[in-house]
Amino acid sequence: MSARTKARKRALDMLYQADVRDVPVFDILHAESKRAANEPDRAASWAYAREIVDGVTDHREEIDELISSYAQAWTLDRMPNIDRALLRLASWEILHNPEVPVAVAIDEAVELAKEYSTDDSARFVNGVLGRIADHAKA
Repeated sequence: MSARTKARKRALDMLYQADVRDVPVFDILHAESKRAANEPDRAASWAYAREIVDGVTDHREEIDELISSYAQAWTLDRMPNIDRALLRLASWEILHNPEVPVAVAIDEAVELAKEYSTDDSARFVNGVLGRIADHAKA
């Protein structure tokens, strides 16, 4: 598993935790940074995980607006928490990280949805991210 894939899983975990526990993402980042400092084998994935979480936090309003616009008949509140976190993560990569090809961002999110969410989530995540990618091209 690549360092970026591990970083995405860590970022997903942090975004999900903040959402489910209804705590500021900064608190989760702070706790994770302490943990990462004590576990040198996690250093490779820590930097990118933090970049993702910071990016999602910095662009959350824009990202949530796009997700809401393209998630046909689904409000953010109605989505499973893990799907919401995945969509935020991948949307940030699509919109704000030119180092990651759009297809990779979408594929990684779909794979994470298959692993951690409902049977229908992969298709849902793929559809919403495809529309966001089309929006980003325009």
